[in-house]
Amino acid sequence: MLSTVTLEQVQRCIKPAAKELAKRRAAGTNGDLLNSELRPTNFEQAFAIQQAVAEIFSTTDNNPIAAWKCLLPTAEKTVVAPIYQHDVYQQSATCPLYASNQQLARVEPELAFEIARDLPPRAAPYTEAEINAALGNTHLALELIKSRYHTPSEATYFDALADGLVNQGLWLGPVLNELEGVDTSGFELKVNIQDGDTLQKTAIHPNGSAKAGLYWLVNFLSTQGVGLTQGQYVITGSYAGVLDLPLAQICHFEYGALGQFSVEFITKQPVIRIISAALRVK
Repeated sequence: MLSTVTLEQVQRCIKPAAKELAKRRAAGTNGDLLNSELRPTNFEQAFAIQQAVAEIFSTTDNNPIAAWKCLLPTAEKTVVAPIYQHDVYQQSATCPLYASNQQLARVEPELAFEIARDLPPRAAPYTEAEINAALGNTHLALELIKSRYHTPSEATYFDALADGLVNQGLWLGPVLNELEGVDTSGFELKVNIQDGDTLQKTAIHPNGSAKAGLYWLVNFLSTQGVGLTQGQYVITGSYAGVLDLPLAQICHFEYGALGQFSVEFITKQPVIRIISAALRVK
């Protein structure tokens, strides 16, 4: 928890906001923007709400943080949000998700870096070499996208940050092809859809280096007293923005020379059991 977040803010804003957002996430629903007194107005409040949601999932549903999303921060915003264990799928033939209002799967093509050795919080920053030494495999991946607000375009950056930055999960695909000199800054993306449609796009990482956000994340979380642990994953930015794809059709993804995979998106069933438990959190 950030030191500038006061006990009064926790009681008045953070916990009630977290309970509402946790309820929506578990049920796969969205709603209006939070009541004005609950909406965060700065990074510290928004990050604290986000972490309070994580505490609800961890303590009431044995659903801890299993991954993180991030980008290099800019003057306008800091991209950092957790992804939960029950929402991470390991190279499954089908990928459950909550569909958009248009009944489409919204996904972003990414790379996911496996944490193979704990990186606990510490006073001294981690070097890039230390972080690299703690990494395992790199996977082709898809971030699963959904907002918990009816009108996400009306949400501020702080509203979105509190809600986990429109993340609803992560699909982990095959290990990246370990080709000599392979370039992970970009590739030609092709998605062949079962009905015969094909999507093609030049995919470019927003930070250039796919690991840049990872290096930042490790040290940012360390300053907040949060470590990365063995078995977690980190995604560092979409190569091609959001793709809207059909449900119940096999989609074959080609990430250029990096690899390929197939997956079918299906409708996810809501996790009702957490809703009442979240409401009882004091």
